[in-house]
Amino acid sequence: MRAISIVGPKKSGKTTLGLQLIHQLRQQGLSVAVAKSSHHGFDGQDTDTEQYAQTGCAVLGMGPDESFVRWPEKRDLTSLLPLVDADLLLVEGCKKLQWLPRILVLDTIPDEGLDWLSPKLAIAVFGKASIPGVPTISSIRELADLIQKKAFMLPGLDCGSCGRPDCGELAREIVAGQADPEDCVALDSPVHVEINGRQLGMNTFMGRLVASTIRGLLREFKGFTNGEAVIKLDV
Repeated sequence: MRAISIVGPKKSGKTTLGLQLIHQLRQQGLSVAVAKSSHHGFDGQDTDTEQYAQTGCAVLGMGPDESFVRWPEKRDLTSLLPLVDADLLLVEGCKKLQWLPRILVLDTIPDEGLDWLSPKLAIAVFGKASIPGVPTISSIRELADLIQKKAFMLPGLDCGSCGRPDCGELAREIVAGQADPEDCVALDSPVHVEINGRQLGMNTFMGRLVASTIRGLLREFKGFTNGEAVIKLDV
């Protein structure tokens, strides 16, 4: 799954742009999921489900046309990604995420400058503002086309296996055209290990070593067949 974030000041039109992009990207044949960050929480409704949520319990909702999970604590995006199946993840906000590219929604340059918006991760500006080295695009179709070409998502592990200090450095190089997403060693690992929902960084050598060891052990079990294996282990 690839991703792009929409970042800008409050009330800059991020949601409006996101809705327009969803429509356009779907027309282009992509399945799209959305992640939204909010500092103020999410509005609830006076329903039985909301009353359960007010108890502080995790709530699972299953309806005829939709399903959801609501946890009573903050979780980071990486822990939620396994729940999503889409070609493209559209992230509104989350400006502190440094491991995916972004579109800046700007009509003017903020008084506090641009550093807080991480312009080196920007593939485009949507609005009237102009940033050197970043194209300003007003057409939703052109923006969707650019997203198809430029969207990516690194694992956010900051494992250093690629030789950079963190995923943000590699992401900035990818946006600048100096590297490719395939340079992420962790993405190339044949095995993924998570502890408490957080993926561990693993270079290609270690990944292959762990994968071959596990495969060898599993082949000794009666009923073994090739496929995707899921192992849960207390450590």
